Amino acid sequence: MKRILIALLLAVAAVPAAARERIPAADSRITFVGRTLVSETGAVSFDWSAVVARISFTGGYLALEAGDTGKDYFNVWIDREPSADPDKVVVIDRDTTVVLFQQKERKPQPHRIVIQKRTEGEQGRATIRAFVAEGTFLQADGVKERLIEFIGDSYTCGYGSENSVREDPFRPEDENPSKTYADILGRYFGADVLHISHSGQGIDRNYDDAGRGWHMPQRYLQTFDLAKEPAWSFAGKKPSITVIYLGTNDFSTGRQPGFPGFKAGYDRLLQAVKSHYGEGHPILCVAPKHSLDYQDYIRRVVETCGLPNVYYAALPVEIHNDDSDLGASWHPNYTGHLKKAYSLIPVVSTITGWPMENKPVE
Repeated sequence: MKRILIALLLAVAAVPAAARERIPAADSRITFVGRTLVSETGAVSFDWSAVVARISFTGGYLALEAGDTGKDYFNVWIDREPSADPDKVVVIDRDTTVVLFQQKERKPQPHRIVIQKRTEGEQGRATIRAFVAEGTFLQADGVKERLIEFIGDSYTCGYGSENSVREDPFRPEDENPSKTYADILGRYFGADVLHISHSGQGIDRNYDDAGRGWHMPQRYLQTFDLAKEPAWSFAGKKPSITVIYLGTNDFSTGRQPGFPGFKAGYDRLLQAVKSHYGEGHPILCVAPKHSLDYQDYIRRVVETCGLPNVYYAALPVEIHNDDSDLGASWHPNYTGHLKKAYSLIPVVSTITGWPMENKPVE
């Protein structure tokens, strides 16, 4: 009996552990959605909010090898499409290996993982060097047929969207783009989304005059949020529509920019979008809810820009309340963003021709 038991133990020990496959982050089987830079070693770097990676593989284990210049938070969804709430949140704040998925499987099963950068460029630039799977990598789903580009400020970043107390201070862990009007619109229309957004940024004036002379019309041309070089190539799939939601910071701290400067900056941004996507590319300019002055400025820009397929939509003051619909630092929380999305869905539907469907908005 002892001999049989020893023989069984030896037999089990002789079975090799499941093979692990390691591939560079830039492998063609991985799909990235957002602005990224690929190094000669196949590492992929990015800092803009909401950059997404899709990974498909077989087996019970998936990890990424990465590093970060700061501390970035990432949403993770496992074997399902992204929603407002992720299955888990992981942190990259140094050179490290982060396990995204791990479970025991008698027979390797196919799995799909989606990761999304929660925090914006000010929190750090992430570099994913490689993915490691216990099994085999499969071809991930590509960029969706519908693609919406959003150009915005802290609202588009999801600043404070995980919080429901307006007096609370901002914390990076409370920033979540999956709970913004932008991602809600994307999920409703079955579209991928691009966030070109930075808290405190304006068209002609940033919050409290910070970074004077460098605003979203200039940042829009960059590969990285926090670096002027290299310029973004605008290669890859062209968005179906661009949504611009800016203006709040131009009018911040009780100061109002002059209309000529505001118009010059907004025209520069509109022309940059058109120059890369074509004259017929649709652009929706959204005016914030806070003041009729914002709305008047943006309406006049749209009316006088001289460009085709540029549209205007104003969010009324009553679009959400300033109590239960606000999160950290008086920014919209998830319910506030839901209300914004509800108001913009029919506008985007009309401009793009995408039908409105009787389904939840979430």
